[in-house]
Amino acid sequence: MYIVPIGWLYVALMMAVAEATNTNGTVLGGILTFVLYGLGPVSLVVYLMGAPARRKALKRREAAELALALQPDAGGHAPADPAAAVREEA
Repeated sequence: MYIVPIGWLYVALMMAVAEATNTNGTVLGGILTFVLYGLGPVSLVVYLMGAPARRKALKRREAAELALALQPDAGGHAPADPAAAVREEA
């Protein structure tokens, strides 16, 4: 799955090296070439490729939480009253 992004980063790295070692090129130009042609697009594509997996994981987590909420209390005690009793002082 990650072979294409790795290959793209390799090509971008070679472009950056060629830019930095060229007689008219600069190291800053090489760094910008690598960031703008390599890291930026690859990080965006990998993030977008992971969206379905993140969505499935979120749905699984919500389903597990719902299943936990629907299970009866296994403690054997009566459920507690959600509102506390009001005490009157004499």
